This record gives sequence, C-alpha cells and structure tokens, in this order.
Amino acid sequence: MAKGINRLTNASLRSTKPGLHFDGGGLALQVTPARDGDGFSRSWIFRWTRGDVTRSMGLGSVITVSLAEARAAALQCRKLLHSGLDPIAHRDAERSATVAASAKAMTFEQCANAYMAAHRQEWRSQQHAADWPSSLRKHIYAPLGKIDVRSIDTALVLKALQPIWSGIPETASRLRGRIETILDWASVAGLRQGDNPARWQGHLEHLLAAPGKRQVKHHPALPWAELPAFMAKLRATDSTVARAMEFLILTAARKGEARFATWAEIDLDAATWVIPGNRMKAGKEHRVPLSPRCLEILLKMKATAMGEHIFPGRHGPLGESAFEHLRRKLGLGDITLHGFRSSFRDWAAEQTAFAHDVVEQALAHSVGTAVERAYKRTDLFEKRRRLMEAWAKFCARPAVEGATVTKLRA
Repeated sequence: MAKGINRLTNASLRSTKPGLHFDGGGLALQVTPARDGDGFSRSWIFRWTRGDVTRSMGLGSVITVSLAEARAAALQCRKLLHSGLDPIAHRDAERSATVAASAKAMTFEQCANAYMAAHRQEWRSQQHAADWPSSLRKHIYAPLGKIDVRSIDTALVLKALQPIWSGIPETASRLRGRIETILDWASVAGLRQGDNPARWQGHLEHLLAAPGKRQVKHHPALPWAELPAFMAKLRATDSTVARAMEFLILTAARKGEARFATWAEIDLDAATWVIPGNRMKAGKEHRVPLSPRCLEILLKMKATAMGEHIFPGRHGPLGESAFEHLRRKLGLGDITLHGFRSSFRDWAAEQTAFAHDVVEQALAHSVGTAVERAYKRTDLFEKRRRLMEAWAKFCARPAVEGATVTKLRA
C-alpha cells in the first residue's frame, strides 16, 4: 500500500476527535459535534488545491457511504482534476441534466394523450376518435402506460402485443401501428432517441407472425322477415338505448352515426337528419329522410333533452357497452347492429321495386364510377323518403304466425 494513502481503517470511522482525519489522495473523514449536542456527526469530504485556492466537496455521511465507496468517489474526483475538470462543477452539471431530463420525462400514456389531443381534429369520424383511447386502454396501457417513453424497447412492445397477436390479429396489427405512431411523436418531441421499436418492416416482422391478408368479414344479420317481431320487442323496451337502436334500424344508419347524433343535425319541420361529413365513413355529408316513427322517437327524446346529443349517455353520447348490453338482453346472439343494414338491404331487394341506386344511396354507399358520380348531382332524396317510410311501415307490422309476405312496390 502506498505511503500517504488509504490511511484510515473501519475502526477510524468511530473516532470522536473533532476535525479532519485524512485518508490520503484528498479524501478525509470530517468529525463534528452533532447539532443536537448528543454525540458526533461523521461525513466524507474531498479536498484539493488549485493555485492558492483550496476547495472541499462533500461526498456523504458515513452512515450511507462506506470507506470503500468514499475512496472510489475520491478516485473519480482525482481523475476529473487530472482531465482539467472541476469536480463540483461536474457534479452540478450532472444534477442539472438529471433535473432537466426528469422535467421532460413522459410516460407512454401521457404521450398517447398528447398525440391524440394534437391530431383528433384530423380524424374524420368520432367513432375513430373514440376507438383510439378505448383500444389503448383495453390492451396497451396495462403493460406500457406508466413506463417512461424513453425506456420502451422491443421487449416491452412485444410484451404488449404478443397476448393479442393471434387472438385478435386485426386489432393487434392496428394497435402496433398506433404504438409506432405514438413513439414517433415522442421522438420528434425530443422525449426519446433511437429507432422505433414498434416498426414492422425490417424489425417486428422477424419476431411476430405476419398478419394475414385482411378478409371481408360480413356482420351477422337478422333475416328481414323476422324484423317486425324483433321491432315489437324493441319498442316494448323503454330506455334511451332502445330508442337509439330503433332509430338506427329505421334510418339504416351506422352505429357511430346514431350514437353521436346531435340536435343541431335534425330539422323536425323538414323531417330530415343531416349527418356532417366528418362523421360519415365516406367523409361526405349525408341527408337522411325521417319517417313518422323516427319523428315520434325524436319528439320523445326532445321532451327530456339535457344536452347536444339526441341519445345521451352518462357522460356525452351513449357508450358502446349500452348497446352491447341491450343486444344481449334482446337475445340477438351474434347478430350485430351493423347487420341490420344488411337486413334492410335484403328486404329492399326482395320485397320492393325501388331502384338499386335509391337503396344504395339510403345506405350512404358510393354509386357508379367516379365519372358517373361527378355528373350525378342528385341524392335521390324524395325517392329515398318513400323507401324509408315503406321500411318503417314494414318494421311496424304486427308479427303474425303463418302470415304470407306480400311484395311491396315503389
């Protein structure tokens, strides 16, 4: 052991002699009477001299810093001095960097919320805007939500995706893209560095099975002949969600279009519902003629209206779960609300003579080629009004066993 260094022993740490007890190499044990007058306080300091100035830097109490740890810290200080750096200035700079990094730190969930707030106005439908947070909450926030976005790596992304990758591949693939987008946002915002661990090409494609080609999945639908019996059962249910479901069926609308419908979109005098383009799948405004039964529903809801939404939930519009609960209560099995659009389409094709274009317009489908649509300026509104009134009358028919079906004419 070199003379003049590592002089102290563990027994020295119990010294009761006030003052500095040097270990060598700038390290010293500082012993001072305790502030409360009971015993002594012992701590480590590192001392050095530059020119005519001697400085000291505290290294911590002997209670938390051992002799070996104090010697290692002193060695680091000597290396900094050898490099021309001031140990105190270096320590202060590191602390400032840590504080700055902590101030910038955000969890994955915080980044997701910030991204959604910044881009929500770009999304063309409220259904899409609602799906982002709900899907992340359901599948992603548990494994990733509270983690600092800087720490998210490939292993963590896989931990979030693998449990759902095979069971619900389409949703999992969509969520992978959302994770990638959120991490890209965090990188641009200066909250993380490095490659995106959620990217597919050249990365996750080697770790996860490729999602199969997306196949068209038809929504199970109620046979049109069974509609009158079902509608009678639905009308007998007195609730806001039941009226919303009935309104959805009678207008052949999509679930999101009915859920988020507002009073500002309704013209009761003209018996018309105008759905703005930002809530339509095609991004184009759609006029819906309202049958007398639809007007009855609206007037009933108007009598107790409390906010902007026609069919309000506890907070804003009706939630998805309210429709799902009613669907199960009515015994629909795997039949979806979207499937009622198919029921309407089949009824119109088999039981009426309304033109194909009229029925497709009622479903807000694009009709004809791009060139044909460019020249066709009418939405066949009055013809669609007669179609929707015929549909409402059919849905209101009493369900009689053994009744024969009579084909309707436009």
